[in-house]
Amino acid sequence: MRTNVLMVIGAVCISALAACDESGGSVDASAPTVGSSSDLSSFEGARAGQAEMGIQSLGFELIRSEGLTSYWFNKDTGACARITTSEGRYTDVTMLPSGDC
Repeated sequence: MRTNVLMVIGAVCISALAACDESGGSVDASAPTVGSSSDLSSFEGARAGQAEMGIQSLGFELIRSEGLTSYWFNKDTGACARITTSEGRYTDVTMLPSGDC
């Protein structure tokens, strides 16, 4: 009997803790912690190889490259970014008008 009572109390406690999710259920574990679908400027200084997947997960696709400079465009938001890479890092991230992509 005592074991059953303890199991019920444990189940109630676990249920109560599970209801404490403050995120509202909208947390996307695959979303990068920097940048947005309309602004990539916070990627400046990031390691190029690691940041590229984050840029893609925000909805950007590589449009063209000119030497160490690449142009990324997000079709959904119309955002365009020019990213210059040096020594494996994004040294300059500039948001441009969509027509520049």
